[in-house]
Amino acid sequence: MPATKNGTDVNEWGRHETEEERADRKWGELIQEVRVAQTGVQILFGFLLTVVFQQKYASLEHTDKTIYIVTVVLGAAATGALIGPVSLHRLVSGRRVKPQAVEWASRMTFVGLALLLATMTSSLLLILRVATHNAAVPWIVTGVVAWYALCWYAVPLWTRHRHTTE
Repeated sequence: MPATKNGTDVNEWGRHETEEERADRKWGELIQEVRVAQTGVQILFGFLLTVVFQQKYASLEHTDKTIYIVTVVLGAAATGALIGPVSLHRLVSGRRVKPQAVEWASRMTFVGLALLLATMTSSLLLILRVATHNAAVPWIVTGVVAWYALCWYAVPLWTRHRHTTE
């Protein structure tokens, strides 16, 4: 129920917007976020697809080929999840379900980011294994994954917890 603040209606989120306007705003924000992630995952996936056609691929160890296959599958899944919101929007456009579409698109984006994290982790593991043959590779990858987790999840969740009043 809208409250009055300075003579104008303010919704429960502290904004001057209807549920439909809120869904429009959230959709716009979500699409901007997805564009960044989509670009990264599509470039990475494109490069991954070319690896199997390189001469060096045949000389990779069985473990490295397995890591490669897992990485390609993760990249394909991440691509699907991050492109999913666009298809969802197109298929439900004009059906008056934007708030629900925003919620589902947000879920797909979150799954896509988790899959992107897994894709980047396995890509880094494969590249460092092939490039260095160093026993420190798992530790390096663990450090980078910890950095991703800090930037992508810990800081946002801490910010949400620290600055959310509800």
